[in-house]
Amino acid sequence: MPKFLVHSRLFIVLTCLGVVFAAGAADEKGLTLSEAESLALAHHPRISSAELSAMIAREKIVQARSAFFPSIFGHATAVGANDPNNTRIAAGYLNNPSIFQRNAEGLGVTQLITDFGRTKNLTESSKLSSRAEDQNSVATQAQILTQVDGSYYGVLQAQAVEKVAELTITNRELLFDQVSILASNKIKSELDVSFARVALEDAKLLLSRAKNDLVASRATLTLLLGERNQRDYALVEEPLPGELHEEVSDLVQEALANRPEVAQAQFEDEAARRFARAEHGLRYPTISAFGAAGVVPVHDNHLQGDYAAAGVDLSLPIFTGGLYTSRARAADLQSAKSDENVRDVENNVIHDVRVSYQNAIYAKQKLDESRELLASTAQALDLATAIYAAGSSSIIELSQAQLNQTAAQIQQATATYEYLTQRSILNFQLGRLPPTLAHWNSLRKRPGIFD
Repeated sequence: MPKFLVHSRLFIVLTCLGVVFAAGAADEKGLTLSEAESLALAHHPRISSAELSAMIAREKIVQARSAFFPSIFGHATAVGANDPNNTRIAAGYLNNPSIFQRNAEGLGVTQLITDFGRTKNLTESSKLSSRAEDQNSVATQAQILTQVDGSYYGVLQAQAVEKVAELTITNRELLFDQVSILASNKIKSELDVSFARVALEDAKLLLSRAKNDLVASRATLTLLLGERNQRDYALVEEPLPGELHEEVSDLVQEALANRPEVAQAQFEDEAARRFARAEHGLRYPTISAFGAAGVVPVHDNHLQGDYAAAGVDLSLPIFTGGLYTSRARAADLQSAKSDENVRDVENNVIHDVRVSYQNAIYAKQKLDESRELLASTAQALDLATAIYAAGSSSIIELSQAQLNQTAAQIQQATATYEYLTQRSILNFQLGRLPPTLAHWNSLRKRPGIFD
């Protein structure tokens, strides 16, 4: 792994309190959402892959720009001829001068004078492609962190449902014990005992499902954190965000301005235009200067003891069988394709923002309604319990009231973390980077790479 990637990862992990502690210490103090995001940024392989792709793209800038600088090569040649007086004709790839007996060392230099903008356009295209890869890296990071947020809230939701199931079992065990005692004293019937037992077994099934969901949620979170060994962190609750007051049209404009996917598509589009200009430049001549100099310490009498020469070369394509024309046309088509890709990305962003905005509003409504429902079911359960204790109703009504309350408790827990998840998704769709990611990317910035 490149040193920069190693150092940047080490620094970001060290800056996150609690993340660098041993597993036991981390589990004892709990894991916040920002710490979970930091772990994912430091360890997830898709993030590493995207960063490496961005680094590869930066190297292509150097490769394209290298044509502006001179190329210098060293040469050393030794030739032993069988008969220096009878070597004017030779087979193979040796021309006449190269089979004189000699030893020579020298340097050869070539320098591009102008190719009428082709190399410049190739360099600019590489810079824009590199910027696009940087944006792709940011988009990958944001996607992973959004998944981490969803998984984090999924674990909290599973824990909340598990607590509801455990409380339900406790309450129904108490009711079962009470009904059993009353039935043994002939105050309640065995039918009441049967219904109480069914309710208790149903609660046990609910707890079993909740535990299974919790294990699956923890496994997903472990995967997103880039870890292989399961670690059951004690997750810290996150506060609920405030109300949404922005207009969706304003949020759409914010997303178009901030989403890294949009910036990536725009950079790729401009890179394609620059590359098309470079391909059209193939029809122009290329002017280069070259020179060579060296010494010949061992040489034939026909050769001097040193040499030096310089010249200028003009290369002008006259006929290439339609190759350059076809390459230019293909580059133009690719540029047109990139234009359409920008429109497609922007349309998808607009759609995603509108859908995510509506989902967030709906999730908030469900949360508010679930709170009201929970209060109503609690009141209904209290009333049903009192009526059943007075002998004025059957256990069926009491069981139904218990079921309603359990369902309301689960719905309220689900609505809470669904709203948190939808707000996280909305932030992603708007291109609002989490503070953890903004800090991470600030550490990775290196000024001057595009200068």
